[in-house]
Amino acid sequence: MSHVVDGLYYTRDHIWIMVEDEQATIGLTDFGQIWVGDVTMVELPEDDRKVHCGDEVASIQGRDGDLPVNAPVSGKVIEVNQELENSPETINQDCYGIGWLFKVDMSNPSELDRWMEAEAYEEFLAREEDE
Repeated sequence: MSHVVDGLYYTRDHIWIMVEDEQATIGLTDFGQIWVGDVTMVELPEDDRKVHCGDEVASIQGRDGDLPVNAPVSGKVIEVNQELENSPETINQDCYGIGWLFKVDMSNPSELDRWMEAEAYEEFLAREEDE
């Protein structure tokens, strides 16, 4: 069973969202990083890019699969994790910490209501593993 962190929001596409004030830090969940395998390349959005919830804004390429990353919230990208350019494997090593992907200044925080909290995400993963 993969690791799930309390206090975050989770999408069905295995993206986590940590919210501080109006800012969302976005990353790949433990289940997601296990699914793609050893991460070999990450394409991140440009700083200052306006993103809309659901838009494909990044991608993660791994030894076992590729994963498009859709913006879980709308707003403006205010920071990307430059470390991932040279060390994409950081996602495998610490997906909930220094392996984060990018940060968004949210324009519509109510979009978070569509995502799961930790307990619901754990239940979602259990159903996924049963199928």
